Amino acid sequence: MRNRHLLKNDLIAYSFLLPNFLGFLIFTLVPIGFSFVLALMEWDGANEIKFVGWDNFLALPGDETFRISLVNTLYYVVGVVPLTLVCSLGLAVLLNGKLRGRNVFRSILFFPYVASLVAVAVIWNMIFHPTMGPVNFLLYSLGVQKLPGWSASVDWAMPTVILASIWKGTGYFMIIYLAALQGVPKYLYEAAEIDGANAWKKFRKITVPMLTPATFFVVMMLTINSFKVFDLIYVMTGGGPGRATNVLVYAIYNAAFIQFQFGYSSAIAIVLFVIVLAVTLVQFRMERKWVSYV
Repeated sequence: MRNRHLLKNDLIAYSFLLPNFLGFLIFTLVPIGFSFVLALMEWDGANEIKFVGWDNFLALPGDETFRISLVNTLYYVVGVVPLTLVCSLGLAVLLNGKLRGRNVFRSILFFPYVASLVAVAVIWNMIFHPTMGPVNFLLYSLGVQKLPGWSASVDWAMPTVILASIWKGTGYFMIIYLAALQGVPKYLYEAAEIDGANAWKKFRKITVPMLTPATFFVVMMLTINSFKVFDLIYVMTGGGPGRATNVLVYAIYNAAFIQFQFGYSSAIAIVLFVIVLAVTLVQFRMERKWVSYV
């Protein structure tokens, strides 16, 4: 009788999990598996699928668009990850203290994360408009003669997207750091004050080591999200001007849905998957060493 009761409970639990599992199986796992197979094929979505082996992968090094997209992706990751980390940590430390109206500031800083990405991208383009934007108007008022073209400039388009990404994502990771700061024991800071430690030493010797798990999570999520960036670039620059902001995911989109080279786009997706997997494994290895060090 007891076994039947346990089995009934298990079936009830699995019945709640089944819809999510089916959704994951149909919309995530099966497409991922199909993309691995499709990477070895040539298919335009209309004609018969043709097996080409490793040709799609062998064509990548000679594809200038792929090389530019890879460099742009790395540029974006290197720009977004450390700056967002520093900004979110700094704001969390500031708003964790006894600051008047800190709850209001927390809400204001978190708002960009929950705001519509399309709205954020459009407003950001308006703010940084080369001729009518308030930023260039302010720079011109300060005497700057050679005004940046921002998202309309080959040199400034990627920095503009990076700034927009930092502004949108900082609030979310600030909340994560705030939650982690709540768990730092107060007696550690009190003991450090008794020993004569100043604010910088307390931050470096207590706050940073105690935030190691949160920092690892933030770095890992930032890195993965940065490699996957697409929507912000699609709305703000469309991969341009030229190919200045053409990243790997945008290259996958163009190859698949503009040029209808589904096999080739799958090959780029597999390369992106391998890169993200390798970076993640390195981060896990570094995190273990970091924890043992601190």
